[in-house]
Amino acid sequence: MSGTNDDTTPDQTARHRPIRSFVLRQGRQTEAQKRAFELHWPSLGVDYRGEQQAFGNMFGRSGPLVMEVGFGNGEQLLYAAERETERDFIGVEVHGPGVGRLLNAAAAAGLRNLRVYQHDAVEVLRDDVAPASLDEVRIYFPDPWHKKRHHKRRLVQPEFVSLLCDRLKPGGLLHLATDWENYAEHLWDVLDAEPRLRNRAGPRGFVPRPEWRRQTHFETRGLKLGHGVWDLLYDRLPGA
Repeated sequence: MSGTNDDTTPDQTARHRPIRSFVLRQGRQTEAQKRAFELHWPSLGVDYRGEQQAFGNMFGRSGPLVMEVGFGNGEQLLYAAERETERDFIGVEVHGPGVGRLLNAAAAAGLRNLRVYQHDAVEVLRDDVAPASLDEVRIYFPDPWHKKRHHKRRLVQPEFVSLLCDRLKPGGLLHLATDWENYAEHLWDVLDAEPRLRNRAGPRGFVPRPEWRRQTHFETRGLKLGHGVWDLLYDRLPGA
């Protein structure tokens, strides 16, 4: 997640900017990551257009479409695309080093069922994704913004969830994971209140890590230290 917004500035334009759920910390790209954009963006990258994209044309088929929001270094997205070959994946991330790393890895693996945005996920979902076109949305370990004064920056808010429901097909799946108990509580507050979603585990429920989500290095370390991880699965209700 990336981008900056100082909503305390007196400038009128700044006051009306949307509150971002991310802070843009690009870090330093390696030479290999820089070359990744030159070599692999034409075949694996998707430029934000501000109008609905025909993703089926990109993949040359109309398979189930999965979007991962904020894929970080791309390890999970690569894992999924390699194993769920019948599905097509769209990854959205703003941080250049992570995007470059995934481009290199996806190209090396010869993946044909993966495309990548380097852009704000809210704008991509709002403008480039057609209503009821996604079979699944995955949001793994979003920034919890654990300080109370920063809670308004959390990605998962009622307006964003409403947008996700618009873009999910009836019967589609929303999968979230967090290792912050306070954020899990926030997710339940927001998601259980959305009438178009149903928690598979019941209100304020969670499930064991599904087989399609790999266990990360940091997650493994945290579990050894006794930290919790919460996987939440919500179905988009048909006819709602």
